[in-house]
Amino acid sequence: MSADSTEDRMTLVTGSAGFIGFHVAKRLLERGERVLGVDNVNDYYDVRLKEARLAQLTPFDTFRFLKLDVADRDGMSALFETHPIRRVIHLAAQAGVRYSLVNPYAYVNGNIISFLNILEGCRQRKIEHLVYASSSSVYGGNTRMPFSVADNVDHPVSLYAVSKKANELMAHSYAHLYHIPCTGLRFFTVYGPWGRPDMALFIFTKAILEDKPIDVFNFGNMQRDFTYIDDIVEGVIRIAGKPAEPDKAWSGSDPAPGSSSAPYRIYNIGNHQPVELLRFIEVLEKALGKKARMNHLPLQPGDVPATYADVQSLTDKTGFTPKTSIETGVERFVAWYRSYYRV
Repeated sequence: MSADSTEDRMTLVTGSAGFIGFHVAKRLLERGERVLGVDNVNDYYDVRLKEARLAQLTPFDTFRFLKLDVADRDGMSALFETHPIRRVIHLAAQAGVRYSLVNPYAYVNGNIISFLNILEGCRQRKIEHLVYASSSSVYGGNTRMPFSVADNVDHPVSLYAVSKKANELMAHSYAHLYHIPCTGLRFFTVYGPWGRPDMALFIFTKAILEDKPIDVFNFGNMQRDFTYIDDIVEGVIRIAGKPAEPDKAWSGSDPAPGSSSAPYRIYNIGNHQPVELLRFIEVLEKALGKKARMNHLPLQPGDVPATYADVQSLTDKTGFTPKTSIETGVERFVAWYRSYYRV
């Protein structure tokens, strides 16, 4: 392969020190692709975990990393000007529903201003495809299950959800105005090895091993469409290779929310098998060989009682359907956790 053809295949992966970004970058590198990783490596959670993820990527000679905040307008403009970027997989974000209740400004900078910088870079560079992370949280107050990309999503219940819905709207405007193919992926409760310490599986595992009680919200009456990281990555990479196209059947008199007359698409990526929280804890107890002590609490502000993904449009587009069971996924996470933390 010539140097030029390698350069032409460069993919920008933002959030490459993060949970999903790290896994996506690693899979691309293993496929022989050239990856430019960007992350600000902030201290929202343990920086050492982020650095350990990056240490898994740096041995690849086709990987380059820049420590840069995507909200840095000048820095991102220079990045797009000086690197031969073909496509963008934008996974950097200020994560966490509950954190948005105490630090809302972090979500404007981390999710909205940052996304505008990405869109402007894509416009300048004439990027072939922008794939970006949305979230199941955009479904907000919706109660009809399963959640479909054909559903209205105008009733968010957290600022985090608002920021993700804003990303979808911003992407549509750029797809319409500048014909940038934009695909948004609504992730459903992602878990697995190298996961985030602020997420339930990580918190529960640590507490159970330390013989501490775990907080079980909504008195355990929660359902989540837990989606294993390998399934998420497979979906992201398959979609990345299929740039969004205008929907020829789209009509302004009956506008479909998940597509457009512009090159714009939205897909759910979930396991399409919602699991009761208490069942999830039971699976974790079995993997750990230890029972949990539970502190039952009411539903927290910003949370929703259930999520359930309709993934038919993803399957129709890519031929892929997430399929990893929670038994398999939780067992793999626990094995990683024990190895990484030597417990």
